[in-house]
Amino acid sequence: MTETSPTGQTVPAAPVAASGEGIGSGTPQAPRPTLLRDIMSGSWLVSVLSIAVGLLAGAVLIAAADPDVQATLSYFFSRPADFFVAIWQTVSEAYLALFRGAVFDWQAQSVQRAIRPLTESLVASTPLILAGLGIALGFRSGLFNIGGQGQVILGAIFAGFFGYFLTLPAGVHMIIAVLAGIVGGAIWGGIAGYLKARTGANEVIVTIMLNSIAGYLIAYLLKQAWFRQTDSGNPQSRNVDDAASLFPLLPDPFRLNAGFLLAVLATIFVWWLLERSTLGFEFRAVGENPHAARTAGISVGRVTLIVMMIAGALAGLAGAAQVLGTEQRLTMGIGGSLGFDAITVALLGRSRPVGTFLAGLLFGAFKAGGYTMQAQTGTPIDIILVVQSVIVLLIAAPPLVRAIFRLPAPVGKGAR
Repeated sequence: MTETSPTGQTVPAAPVAASGEGIGSGTPQAPRPTLLRDIMSGSWLVSVLSIAVGLLAGAVLIAAADPDVQATLSYFFSRPADFFVAIWQTVSEAYLALFRGAVFDWQAQSVQRAIRPLTESLVASTPLILAGLGIALGFRSGLFNIGGQGQVILGAIFAGFFGYFLTLPAGVHMIIAVLAGIVGGAIWGGIAGYLKARTGANEVIVTIMLNSIAGYLIAYLLKQAWFRQTDSGNPQSRNVDDAASLFPLLPDPFRLNAGFLLAVLATIFVWWLLERSTLGFEFRAVGENPHAARTAGISVGRVTLIVMMIAGALAGLAGAAQVLGTEQRLTMGIGGSLGFDAITVALLGRSRPVGTFLAGLLFGAFKAGGYTMQAQTGTPIDIILVVQSVIVLLIAAPPLVRAIFRLPAPVGKGAR
C-alpha cells in the first residue's frame, strides 16, 4: 500500500511500525507504540460516551457525598422515593451550578455577570489548547511528549523575564515577549528531540526529567534578585509591563485577552501543518511507520527533532499566554498542572487539532465551573478531577468503551 504526499511523493504504508535510525548515529528508533494506535483508533462516539460515563461517575460521587442522600438511605426500604428524589435534586443542582459557572448564569443581575462565566472558561481553556496542540502533534508523529509541563514553565520564564526586564514600545514589546516564550519552549522540547534522534533516548523518560529540571530552575531563579526584580518575600517576579501584556478582548471586569486568539491561530496552523503541508505529511508518515518513511527518503531523526521543537514552542506559547495575559507575573505555580492536563486534552481530542481545541474548551469549562459548583452547592471540586480522570481512562481504552456499550470494533481492526 502507498500514500501520496501533497507534492506527489509516494510513501509505502505498512500496518506494523518498524525501527528507524537517529541522526547519523545508527541508533534504532522504537516502533510506534501499540497503546498510541489503540487510543487513536477510537471514534468521536467513543469520546462522547467517555464524557457521558465520566459525568455519570461524578453524579454517583456527588450523591454519595451529600448528607441528604445519606439520610434518606437510612430508611430506603420504607420510602425509596425520598432517596431518588434527593439524588436527583443533589446531582441536578450541582451540574446546573457547574453550567452556570462555566457557560451562562441566568440568575445573574446583569448581562455582564451572566456572560462572564463563558469568558472565564475561554481564559482557562487557552493554555490547555495551546499545550494540548503540542502534545497532540507529538502523538500524531509517534512520540510520547510528556514534557509539556517543563515546556510551559520555560515559555513562561522567557516570556515573563522579557516582559518586565525590557523597555520597548507597546506592541513591539508584546511580540518580543511572546516570541521569547515560543523560543523557550522550543529549546526545552528540542533538547528531548535531539537526545531522541541522536542517541535513541526514550522521550518519555527524558521529558519527565526535563519537567523536574524546569520546576527547580524557576524555583532557583525566583530567589535571585536580578531575576525577580522585587523585594517581596514571596517567590515572585514583578509584574510584566503593560506594553508586554496581551491586550484584552473585552473591557473590565472580563479577563479574556489576546491569548485566546493565539489559541485559535495555533489550532489553524497545526491543522494546516499536519493536513496540508509536506512537512506535516512527513510527521504523519513517521508516526505511522518510521521504517517505511525512511525507505521513502524521509529522515526520521530530523523529523523527531523538528516535531519536538514545534511541540515545545506550542507549550511555551501556553506559558507565555499565562504570564502575559492572565497571571501578569512569574510565580512558583505559574505552570500549575497545565502540561499534564494538556495530555488529557490531546487524548480526548484524538490528537486532532479541532478535537484538541474542543477538548480544551470542555476542560476549561470544567475548571471555571468547578469553583462555582463548590461555592454554591458545597460539592468538593475534587469530583471534577475524578470526572476528568474517568474520561481519560476511557479515552485511553477504546475497547473498554466499546465493550461497555456493545459497539462494533472499527472496520479493519478486528475485535480487541
